[in-house]
Amino acid sequence: MKLVCSQAELNAALQLVSRAVASRPTHPVLANVLLTADAGTDRLSLTGFDLNLGIQTSLPASVESSGAVTLPARLLGEIVSKLSSDSPVSLSCDAGAEQVELTSSSGSYQMRGMPADDFPELPLVENGTALRVDPSSLLKALRATLFASSADEAKQLLTGVHLRFNQKRLEAASTDGHRLAMLTVEDALQAEISVDESEPEELAVTLPARSLREVERLMASWKGNDPVSLFCERGQVVVLAADQMVTSRTLEGTYPNYRQLIPDSFSRTIDLDRRAFISALERIAVLADQHNNVVRIATESATGLVQISADAQDVGSGSESLPAEINGDAVQIAFNVRYVLDGLKAMDCDRVRLSCNAPTTPAILTPANDDPGLTYLVMPVQIRS
Repeated sequence: MKLVCSQAELNAALQLVSRAVASRPTHPVLANVLLTADAGTDRLSLTGFDLNLGIQTSLPASVESSGAVTLPARLLGEIVSKLSSDSPVSLSCDAGAEQVELTSSSGSYQMRGMPADDFPELPLVENGTALRVDPSSLLKALRATLFASSADEAKQLLTGVHLRFNQKRLEAASTDGHRLAMLTVEDALQAEISVDESEPEELAVTLPARSLREVERLMASWKGNDPVSLFCERGQVVVLAADQMVTSRTLEGTYPNYRQLIPDSFSRTIDLDRRAFISALERIAVLADQHNNVVRIATESATGLVQISADAQDVGSGSESLPAEINGDAVQIAFNVRYVLDGLKAMDCDRVRLSCNAPTTPAILTPANDDPGLTYLVMPVQIRS
């Protein structure tokens, strides 16, 4: 293998694929990245794979001879990142050898790698369901739900986001048991799902949040409006966009029936300016964080004000008032302030509606203009007198 490429492009590619390199590899080769040079296409491909998440990207290179080798991801990344961006980087490795020489204007480095044959192959989906997804729709769905997934590995299914494709619609949902984020995006698919006649025309998968964060990064940097390809087969999903690919295993099991958690109707609604609500909560959170993260929200129908307060025992207390459109009887309800802030920050509306029935039943945050958007359910905290 012998090639010359841009330092900046190689550095960016290494940073990308290194996110799929195992931090505690079960086999030494999983701490490496796979480099594959192709003289026919004049491209260098880089792959990171920890057996659950795989990321592959490629960059243009002047390839004199094709070849493949794996090199330690962290060491290679640190060396390349510190090389001058004004000078191209050359990589050379004799056939059958694992010693790679990396040369720049400032000097040369030798690294010992491992054979490319030792590197596990990325799973490729050949016969499963294939979808062409609008990148902005997928990005919108992920940004609205990823934050509400669980970080508790004991609740493995809840550490992911549930994606449901039906006709041209995409519905994304995530929950950690204390809150639920759900967003439906119409016309997210280029064409209606076409699967085997024996199966319903719907595809539902639950993917790890870690994998979907990489898909989110890929969608955020995606230029143009061309759809991205999503393939699903036998517990594996592949997202393909131009010269980048993310592969992920699915989380097995039946995702909770989250729609049944959302009440059919509400006896109380509070409409507020979203940014003012966020600002007030962030100020009150300074005190709430000192004790148990709990804030109380109380309505005063006569004055048209909502009072937000926190009481941190032995530290202090505080309250703020906000104008609001209040419907229904007065109520005092308490929440974990971090959960409420997460949901408000994931919305892109000017005004938000807080709907509830009682201080002990689920509350819902939605855009106040009734446009379809993020539906965010949060469980209240029991107030002890």
